[in-house]
Amino acid sequence: MDEKQIERLLTDVRDGTLDVEDAVQRLRHLPFEELGFAKVDHHRTIRCGFPEVIYCPGKTAEQIAAIFEKLAKTGQNVIATRADSSLFDDVERVTKLDGLRYERDARMIVLEQKPVENPVGNIVIVTAGTADMPVGEEARVTATMLGQNVELVCDVGVAGIHRLLGNLSQVRAANVVIVVAGMEGALASVVGGLVDCPVIAVPTSVGYGASFDGLAALLAMLNSCASGVTVVNIDNGFGAAYAASLINMKIEKM
Repeated sequence: MDEKQIERLLTDVRDGTLDVEDAVQRLRHLPFEELGFAKVDHHRTIRCGFPEVIYCPGKTAEQIAAIFEKLAKTGQNVIATRADSSLFDDVERVTKLDGLRYERDARMIVLEQKPVENPVGNIVIVTAGTADMPVGEEARVTATMLGQNVELVCDVGVAGIHRLLGNLSQVRAANVVIVVAGMEGALASVVGGLVDCPVIAVPTSVGYGASFDGLAALLAMLNSCASGVTVVNIDNGFGAAYAASLINMKIEKM
C-alpha cells in the first residue's frame, strides 16, 4: 500500500463510501503480514518509495508464490531476483496469479500490474562487454519496473575505448550512470572522469582466474581515482538500479 492508496482509503471513510470496519480490514496487515516463514513488508513503499522485492535463492517455489500473492494484493508491481527458468516454471505452476513473466536475460520474475506509462528521469546503464549483460539486464529490468526511464549502452569497454566515446553524448545526458564491468573493472573510472552525474559501479564476476570471480574489479572500482564513483557488490545489478532510481526520483522532485 502506498501513500495515494491510504489517502484514497481515508477519503472514502470521510465521504461515507467506505465504513470504518472495512477500512480497518484493509489496514490490518500494515506494516507487515506474518506468513510464518516470512514477514511481508507492505509498508515499504511508504517508508522507502518502492515496494518490497523478493530475493529467490534459498526460498522454495511455494514460498516465493505465497509472497508474490500477498504483495500483488497491494496493486503494485512485484519483482523477484535471481530466479532461473526452472524455478519460474515451478512458481508459475503453484501460484494463483495470472500475468507472471520471466525476464530470462535478467534472471527475474515480474508481475506488472501497473504498466509504466510515463517513466521519469534518465538512467543510462553502460556495460563493458556482452558477458556483463546479465547483470546489466538485471539493472535495466529493476529500474524500469520502478518507473524509471532507462537506456542501455552495451559493449563499450576499455579494450575499445572509441566505442564509449562514440556514445558519449547519450551517456552524458543521464541523471545517473550505472557502469557494469568485469575483468579489471577500469570502465567505471573512465566514465567517472567524463560525466557530471553520479556513477554507480557494478563489478561483475566475468574474467579469468586472477579476477577472483569479480574481486579484482571490485577492488579496482573501490580504488577509483575518479570522483563521484560509488560501488555496489559483485554482480549486484539490482542494488545499483535501486540506488539509481532513488537518486533519479529525488532529482525529478526538485
